[in-house]
Order: sequence, then structure tokens, then C-alpha cells
Amino acid sequence: MAKTVWISGASRGIGKSAALHFAHAGYKIAAGYHENDTAMQSLMQQLAEIGAMAVPVKGDIADPAAVESMAEYICSTLGGIDILIANAGVAHYSMLEDMAYNEWRRVIDTDLTGVYNMIHASLPSMRRRGGGSIINVSSVWGIYGGSCEAAYSAAKAGVIGLTKALSRELGPSGIRVNCIAPGVIDTDMMVKFDETDRQQLIDSTPLGRLGTADDVAGAMLFLASDSASFITGQVLEVGGGFPY
Repeated sequence: MAKTVWISGASRGIGKSAALHFAHAGYKIAAGYHENDTAMQSLMQQLAEIGAMAVPVKGDIADPAAVESMAEYICSTLGGIDILIANAGVAHYSMLEDMAYNEWRRVIDTDLTGVYNMIHASLPSMRRRGGGSIINVSSVWGIYGGSCEAAYSAAKAGVIGLTKALSRELGPSGIRVNCIAPGVIDTDMMVKFDETDRQQLIDSTPLGRLGTADDVAGAMLFLASDSASFITGQVLEVGGGFPY
């Protein structure tokens, strides 16, 4: 029987690529998104062309009640949740002293508390189904820290800590918890960088290019697969060696 994967931030970038990769692999897709109905309609059309069973799941992952409702909807329409990919995130680029409290809270509430909300809502289904796989998306900035991205770096470091703690807590229940830390990935979150900045980032990457959403989605598909059945509590950097 096909497994179900719930992917947040699926309307664009890494999340969209993940939805397409998992659909091609035969998974049922719960495609989470926040606001962009047009982008989600486009994804759903692509998933239909693949022949995937898929549903759009709209809501704010920073809202715990909304996330619980999303999980209930997924279970009622697709039968349960086997794989969770907590991918959605936001960033704020500024000096810390120029960052307002509400800007700090927005990043933490989405990038860290949103991951908690999704895991909390998914665990009852995973336990009923005898196990599962949780893949959290951090960042290389959660490992090394990024100048002018203090909130983002702090939230993503928190995701790594959460991953490692839950891998120990949930392992006896057959639930694996891993984390992917992308490097510089060429998505729409890169729009704030001009060509000079982009080249500097490429020059700081030993493999000599920016990453793609497909690079990250492929790693997600591996971690969800039986080939990774004895892997938990790990942080997989998908960054071409960045930074060095």
C-alpha cells in the first residue's frame, strides 16, 4: 500500500521538488502551503499528470490549531501520515539591533515552533501505523551561523537539537527523525542576492555551483526510504561543501 507524505512549503522551491520526487516514487502527497493558491493549483496539475493521489493542505504552520486540523484532514482523505517533511520556513535578513521583536517572533514561530506543531500533529497517526519517518529541514546556518541572519540561524539550530532529541525519544516507537541542512540553494529565497553576491557564494562552495531544489529533494527521498531504515538522529548537509 502506498505511503503518505506530508510536505510543508510544497507550493514552491524545495517543497515543490520534494512533492514531485515523492509522487514519481509512488507516494500519496499531502501538499502543504500557506497562501499561494495559484502556485498550488499548478503543482496539483503536475501531480495529476504523474497520476499521484494528492491533496492540497492550506494553513499556517505557526498556528497549532490549524496544523492539528490539517493532520486530521490528511488522515481522513489519505488514510494517515507515514512521512513528515517539515520544510516550510521564512527568513529575515538584517542586523540583530535592527530587527523588531515581531520580526524575530515570525521567524522563530514558523521555522522552529512550526516544526514542533507539525510533528506533534503527526505522531498519533505514525504511532497507529507502527512507525514513520520525520525529516526536518534546517540549514547550514543552523550549524555555522549566518551573519545578519540571527533569528534564522537560531531557529535552524533549534531544529537540529529537536531532531536529535526526538530521534532518541521516538526510536523505540519505530519513528526515525533526521534533518537536512541545505547549503546555498537556488530558489526564490535567493532573490535578495545580486550577481556579485551569488558569485561569492559559488566561490565559497567547493563544488563550484549553487545547489538545486532537486538536490535536496533527492536527499529527502533517500531518508524516507527503506535504504535509510537504520539512520536516525542525523544531520545531512546538502551544500556542496559550503561554507569553506
